[in-house]
Amino acid sequence: MLPSFPLPTLPDAPSKADLAMQGLDDALVEAELISPSQVLQLPPDEEEDTSIGLSSKMRRCLKELGIQELFAVQTRLLPFLLGKSGRHGSLYMPYNPPRDVCVSAPTGSGKTLAYAIPIVELLSTRVITRLRALIILPTRDLVSQVRETLEAVSKGRGLKIGIASGQHSFSHEQSLLIANQSPNIHGGSSKVDILICTPGRLMDHLNATPNFSLQHLRFLVIDEADRLLAQSFQDWLTHILAVIRPPRQPNNNQGETAKLTIIDSVSPAYTHTLVDETISTLTGERKESSCQKLLFSATLTRDPGKIAGLELRHPKYFVVQERKLTAGEPDVPELVMEKFTMPTTLKEHMIICESSLKPLIFFYLIHVHSVTNALVFTKSAESTLRLVHLLSYFEDSLVAAANPNAKQKVIARAYSSDLPIIERRAILEKFKTQQINILICSDLISRGIDIDHVSHVVSYDTAIDMRKYVHRAGRTARAGRSGNTWTLVEEQEARYFKQMLRESDHLDKVKRLKVTEKDIAPLVSHYEVYGIF
Repeated sequence: MLPSFPLPTLPDAPSKADLAMQGLDDALVEAELISPSQVLQLPPDEEEDTSIGLSSKMRRCLKELGIQELFAVQTRLLPFLLGKSGRHGSLYMPYNPPRDVCVSAPTGSGKTLAYAIPIVELLSTRVITRLRALIILPTRDLVSQVRETLEAVSKGRGLKIGIASGQHSFSHEQSLLIANQSPNIHGGSSKVDILICTPGRLMDHLNATPNFSLQHLRFLVIDEADRLLAQSFQDWLTHILAVIRPPRQPNNNQGETAKLTIIDSVSPAYTHTLVDETISTLTGERKESSCQKLLFSATLTRDPGKIAGLELRHPKYFVVQERKLTAGEPDVPELVMEKFTMPTTLKEHMIICESSLKPLIFFYLIHVHSVTNALVFTKSAESTLRLVHLLSYFEDSLVAAANPNAKQKVIARAYSSDLPIIERRAILEKFKTQQINILICSDLISRGIDIDHVSHVVSYDTAIDMRKYVHRAGRTARAGRSGNTWTLVEEQEARYFKQMLRESDHLDKVKRLKVTEKDIAPLVSHYEVYGIF
């Protein structure tokens, strides 16, 4: 009789956590988690700051701006960036270069200040103006916003800040950025210490502006990194990485430039102790670039290919989220599973409705739930304009039916990429001063724009993925303030939307609000006036 052998069985499937970790950089797996609730009070101006390393001048400046405490990401990132280099040491460390940094933190958590403060503190030791910090952002609007922040924290430091985003003519930008456009000036010529730009305009200057040089770069900041890395812009990243690499064997002229750079890069009080050793180092082969890359995003990429393309040097990851483990995977941090952290002061809602009732549900939110001081996101510029017109007609009818003197019309405006930059600025300013109650927009401003008084975000059209949802929601509940998000989900979209939230372990955070026909009945007549319903 033949022996009986067991039937073949399938091996156990690898866990989701094991699959998620395949190909990941070890530095990401070992990222430092920072609790979102962690804050640190600024010490008094007269005391020495031993915990963070901020100068008394910076502390006075922050307090004048109304900043009394540091948020979570700032409490860990500032000492990391200021500690090794030191505010009073050399800017350039070719034989002991600083580690690169990747930061994933919720929108509104203070990422801009987290890199603006160290840049200002460290560059304040410079003597000669060189382009030493380059900040790259995806949109012109963000360029203007970051410039305002940097100008505020660098007040009285003598640092010169420039922008390159296409808001002005190319020749005008050249005149603002370059001191001497005569050809063949070794080491370039710069009127600015810090340049804030979009990648397309940066490439224009690299290709066509005489004496525009990145060879003195100390900081390369890529803000909204996941969005920028997803867009090529003439292969901007490859070009930048190529030009910031130091020459392998400098000639005599380059050695003289190296001497000038070192003398310039240290505080005068330290020149006599550092200059001899550093000059002898730099006139030989320069080992590595001292340029430190700082990447920031609320949804920082985990793509191993994109991370490798950044040529990060011994990167340090900071992730702002509660320290907890993924369900069923007790040894794997949740950050590996690409969960997204939302502000703790944010309340999230969804309303599932018929497509034809969606405008009425939106009007219901405005008048019953007082959804004003709101950003409303649609799927396109065309949808934005259509919704603005619908709301305007509805408000006209509602006001006409009541006593016009007793009821104030809700004012809404469109804000999309179809508008010229000057008009967008004017609309944004009116929204900030609350002359406009509701801003209806495309995803143009779902990233980075910081408007203090936004208390509601409405996704009139659902976000197509979790990243967009996170960035939209991040326009409210910023800097510790409370806020609400509302997503209008059409019935045919409900299954996909819930699945998207479930895969990010976020479904239980979004509360469903039921709106019945009885609830919206008082509004129907004002909607029917124009024959739309």
